[in-house]
Amino acid sequence: MTKLKIAASTYLNSAPLIYSFLKGSLKNTCQFLGDTAPARCADLLRENLVDVALIPVIEYQSIKQIYLIPDIAVAAKEFVQSVILVTKCPINKLETVTLDTSSRTSATLIKIILEKFYQVKPKYITTQPNLTEMLKQSDAALIIGDPAIKIRKEHYQTYQIYDLAEEWRKFTSLPFVFACWAINLPWSDNQNSLSRFDIISLFTQAKEEGLGLLGEIAKDYSRSLEIGDNLLLDYLTNSVNYDLDEENLAGLTLFYKLAFECGLIKENRIIEFI
Repeated sequence: MTKLKIAASTYLNSAPLIYSFLKGSLKNTCQFLGDTAPARCADLLRENLVDVALIPVIEYQSIKQIYLIPDIAVAAKEFVQSVILVTKCPINKLETVTLDTSSRTSATLIKIILEKFYQVKPKYITTQPNLTEMLKQSDAALIIGDPAIKIRKEHYQTYQIYDLAEEWRKFTSLPFVFACWAINLPWSDNQNSLSRFDIISLFTQAKEEGLGLLGEIAKDYSRSLEIGDNLLLDYLTNSVNYDLDEENLAGLTLFYKLAFECGLIKENRIIEFI
């Protein structure tokens, strides 16, 4: 049987969902492509170079013939810490914002927050994530993933830092979903490959195993991020949520609705699961 080809970012926030494929019991079950920016994972799925990818949720609206895998997500109930807007002035005074190219979901989210919630319409610049260079060009910088965790720790007294999940919750009273597993239709239509039940079971098993190893994951990432494993364990336990439950799904549905209203997506496609 052909192995599934999987792509996912290896940022800390994704680690509990992929750790089993990298170092756990599912290590040899799939062809895993890691250490990739979330936006690039979506591109690999769009180009049919992988079967399943952990994609920024906004990409679901632009990639045809894909389905989401149920009950699994990278989300935040209240705050997230790893998706931030770093500003040199109050958020309602922004005239220019530099966007991190790593995730199109976060770029869409900040536009909704600024334009829909704060009634601010700044000029946007897209570049590689480097805080110093980004803030030379603009009033604010959008940073995601592991760099955001480090910046939040090192620059909290230097700049104003806004947690985008916290801002979303403040205005909507809902959680925010950043990423989901998505699968290409050709694979899910292939009767000679894994069944729908097999695929869901595989990713559910990976999630459950990863959530049981949060302490080990925190220690692994502590070395590369140079942040204490206790802080990273707190992040994994209290900031990130890995479910696509009813409340998270309501937040995702509203995100798509507002993105469509703001003209940030061409259609508001209904959420469909494998």
